Amino acid sequence: MKNSKVSNGLFYTFLTALSVAFLSPIFIVLMNSFKGKFHISRVPFKFPDSTTFVKFENYLAGIEKTGFFSAFKYSLFITVASVAAIVFFTSMTAWYITRVKAIYTKVLYYLFAFSMIVPFQMVMFTMSLVANRTGLDNPLGIIVIYLGFGSGLSVFMFSGFVKSIPLEIEEAAEIDGCNPIQTYFRVVFPILKPTAITVAILNAMWIWNDYLLPYLTIGNEYKTIPIAVQSLKGSYGSIDMGAMMAVLVLAMIPIIIFYFICQKHIIKGVVSGAVKG
Repeated sequence: MKNSKVSNGLFYTFLTALSVAFLSPIFIVLMNSFKGKFHISRVPFKFPDSTTFVKFENYLAGIEKTGFFSAFKYSLFITVASVAAIVFFTSMTAWYITRVKAIYTKVLYYLFAFSMIVPFQMVMFTMSLVANRTGLDNPLGIIVIYLGFGSGLSVFMFSGFVKSIPLEIEEAAEIDGCNPIQTYFRVVFPILKPTAITVAILNAMWIWNDYLLPYLTIGNEYKTIPIAVQSLKGSYGSIDMGAMMAVLVLAMIPIIIFYFICQKHIIKGVVSGAVKG
């Protein structure tokens, strides 16, 4: 019993230390966002004092220099629309390829699964060229691109959960007069809610923080927040570190709030989608 308590104490101590290690970069960024830009590189790990504290000057400068509100608007639109498209289309796709037993549905399933292991760097230049030639290099077009890149994991998770849904439920809906579309929206999709929330959370965090794909497709014409942050770099590698730290904090706030609101669904959805069936 005593050994068990000691082991639990060591385990929780280790987890606490690990949590501190993961959260410390966020705390350092927050702390430095209130310092003068010339003090950040000199004393990055020191709390702001009467000499280094500049109140909200970095935030005002960052918002002005990056056009933060315009970037926030594009990031919000692209993230919400892309996540909605991914959840809507991949859930239907997963339901179809799971319920229809045919060779081509098996091939589709394995193609979606295989897409998860293909590195983005392998296709990024071809993708940017195709996006430019097909007119997808705009905030609406990039939604289609995100749908393509996000479909692999999403279909895989939805498929695992659909296998756990008793087929008798759908057969009962069919007997009651529901066509396949009505069966999906009235019966299947409400049951998929835990996995749908998990898929939405994972994709929202990825799309909101993504820099490379928007930079390659829509560039500086439609700046998202990650691109706006990079625009703080001046000539010869000079960076306004104060403004950058402030903008990073502002960029983290929406996704952290979204995560805390929905976090209880993550484990439930992941376990349901990956283990059952």
